[in-house]
Amino acid sequence: MDGQRAVDWARATWLNPPPTVTVDDGGLEVAARGRSDFWRTTGYGFVRDDGHALLTAFPAGAAVEVTFLARFDELYDQAGVMVRVDERNWIKAGIEMSDGVPHLGAVVTRELSDWSLSPVPEWAGRHVTVRVSRAGDAVTVRARCEDRPWRLVRLAPLDPDAAASAGPFCCSPQREGLRVRFTGFTTGPADTALHAEQVHPAGH
Repeated sequence: MDGQRAVDWARATWLNPPPTVTVDDGGLEVAARGRSDFWRTTGYGFVRDDGHALLTAFPAGAAVEVTFLARFDELYDQAGVMVRVDERNWIKAGIEMSDGVPHLGAVVTRELSDWSLSPVPEWAGRHVTVRVSRAGDAVTVRARCEDRPWRLVRLAPLDPDAAASAGPFCCSPQREGLRVRFTGFTTGPADTALHAEQVHPAGH
């Protein structure tokens, strides 16, 4: 998308800082804490709010894009973008391992979490970009693998008056040792339309 500006990793704020963070010319590498997650109640009966997220302001009319390397091995390994209002109101979207296959999905939480997934085995071990765009009373979530066309992932409600932040996140609910390399973190203007072919994403 046009008009994106890089976010300085050092100027964003960690929610639950990970055990290890390394910044180099290629981006930011995170080692996730074992058994970390974001979830509220639905289906599993527990509340987890100890995953890692590096957040910047996400006002109305803004978009945030995060690019990362999707190389996951264990059930529920996950990374992508989080939109955060508070511990009871948030969205996470990106790649998550389920049934041995990478899935593109989102969790939208308004007191209780939901979950939607679509398998993308061809995205394994490749760079994925997730984009969240805030306009009016909604957040539009899109994703793509490398330079492929954008895919619409989710349209979710968000109070237009809510103070929100957004940025890279990762969790490792089942194990120790997950490492995620984030190679892009940008912000810019919100999309002008819902469907990608109407907003002319860069390169297409």
